Amino acid sequence: MRMRKAGKITDALWYLGREESGVYVLEGRDSSIIINGGISYILPDVLCQMEEFGIATGKIKKLLILHSHFDHVGIVPYFKRTYPELELYASAPAWKILTMPKAIETINSFSSLVAGRMNVTDILDAYDHLWRDDLTGTTVGEGDVIDLGGVALTVMATPGHSSCSIAAYEPVLQALFPSDAVGIPYKDTYFPSGNSNYTQYQKSLERLHTLTVKYVCADHYGYVIGDEATTYVDATMREARNFRAQMEESYRTHGDVDGAAKAITKAFYAQSSDYFISADILEGVFKQMIKHIAKTV
Repeated sequence: MRMRKAGKITDALWYLGREESGVYVLEGRDSSIIINGGISYILPDVLCQMEEFGIATGKIKKLLILHSHFDHVGIVPYFKRTYPELELYASAPAWKILTMPKAIETINSFSSLVAGRMNVTDILDAYDHLWRDDLTGTTVGEGDVIDLGGVALTVMATPGHSSCSIAAYEPVLQALFPSDAVGIPYKDTYFPSGNSNYTQYQKSLERLHTLTVKYVCADHYGYVIGDEATTYVDATMREARNFRAQMEESYRTHGDVDGAAKAITKAFYAQSSDYFISADILEGVFKQMIKHIAKTV
């Protein structure tokens, strides 16, 4: 079952933000953590929801970035500047990217484009939300544990969607925070977004497949509970194989990456016109994916 409304998931876990982009607050005995940085324009929603739900911001001592794409780091600058003691966590490749001037420019540019698409630019401009070179934090990787007291997140390296992707798993709740390392639960689909290296993406799915999962806490389009959560990674694995075959066929048909990406983009938006990412950005994503696929065809 797919849940897309902000609110309490369990006694220790909250979903905040909007349907198309959200973050999680996991509460431990000693401290709380924000998981995922979301997209920038959800910041006003997150702040209102924290107040509405009575979430103690003073207990939030940590924020975990699962990968460095613009739609997963948007609220980070505001929270770090507002709460300087907040400890930021990300993978080594993510920290490297997040200090690059070109990457910072891209994050801010894409965030602005999507905020405009959602007609929230004026509201967002009231907050100090843009990325600059003033943010640093702690590096985490495979096997590291972030202990909150009573609950703890184990970090897993899950490259493929991006080179810097990590996932987190909480074994007491059996909650998986995969970011985009599993299928994005858009509508009733499992959109497999293996952006940087599709083969690595599929291998990361095989690793996540070994976990017992009760909650799939996705970064886009909410979270998944019940029977669907237990089989979600399996379903993504099947869809990833199908989408790979579709991209291979498109590449064979068009004979070049650009033509294949345009065809895939057109087909995607014919069925998904309300997807939150604009067509020009997503076409660039498909180009990345097909460029990798082309080397294996």
